[in-house]
Amino acid sequence: MTPAALEGFFAANPDAIACELTSVRGSSPRSQGTFMIVGQASILGTIGGGALEYMVIDHARRLIAEGRAAEAMDVPLGPEIGQCCGGRVMVTLRYADDSVRQEIAERLDAEKRAEPNIYIFGAGHVGRVLAQILSLLPVRIEVIDTRQDELDALPPGIPNRRVAMPEAVVRVAPPGSTYVILTHDHALDFLIANEALARPDSPYIGMVGSRTKRAKFSSWYLEQGGERQSLDRLILPIGAQGLGDKRPSVIAALAAAEIMVHIRAREVSVGPVSAPGKEGVVSGF
Repeated sequence: MTPAALEGFFAANPDAIACELTSVRGSSPRSQGTFMIVGQASILGTIGGGALEYMVIDHARRLIAEGRAAEAMDVPLGPEIGQCCGGRVMVTLRYADDSVRQEIAERLDAEKRAEPNIYIFGAGHVGRVLAQILSLLPVRIEVIDTRQDELDALPPGIPNRRVAMPEAVVRVAPPGSTYVILTHDHALDFLIANEALARPDSPYIGMVGSRTKRAKFSSWYLEQGGERQSLDRLILPIGAQGLGDKRPSVIAALAAAEIMVHIRAREVSVGPVSAPGKEGVVSGF
């Protein structure tokens, strides 16, 4: 959800109800803190879909019709509503007046700033598709390449930068950044990976390639004084679940899933990395 989408929704839905999961016990489609905004004609966000969401939407629209400003729903996620999660949630519904809208906007901004950074090195076939997939997910991406023509071929709206020495980007990247290495030059791949492996804060370092490329990089890396245990942090080849499927779109799709699993695993073990001076935020719309 973008600030523009939020602004556009409120412009089209001047009367709206903000619906938040304020308590979650047991299994639930979404976590505590998740928001959904309901207007008379449309909704923005989701609290998990299914029977719970339809029930909350209907209730929110009754509040709008009756001119009521706030209410709470205590909902068991079981046979009573035709849902089988088995947990129980408290949903707080509030009329989206100016103060609530400001609160939502500030929260959205905090969530955006807390999103993990992913650097995609290489705007070739795999890099372009990977950037498209990741642009749909709650992460901040930037595509780095030395070739302007390849960057120009990226879909509109994908952040990108032409850099003469891509490995230098790694040295100054924010804490907790992810590095996906897909350049056209094996030597450049090795330089970027060498810098990335020097960053213990990274949840994922991946390189496109083969077992042979991994063996060559490992030999080179050790000759440069790299530590053998650091090599365990390098995912090479990326998207190995594809069992040898070399189509760029398949590699990119599997790599995207791989990346998100590693990022989430790091968040679970050490918590999200927040923007400087800000606490991490984990909730979402």
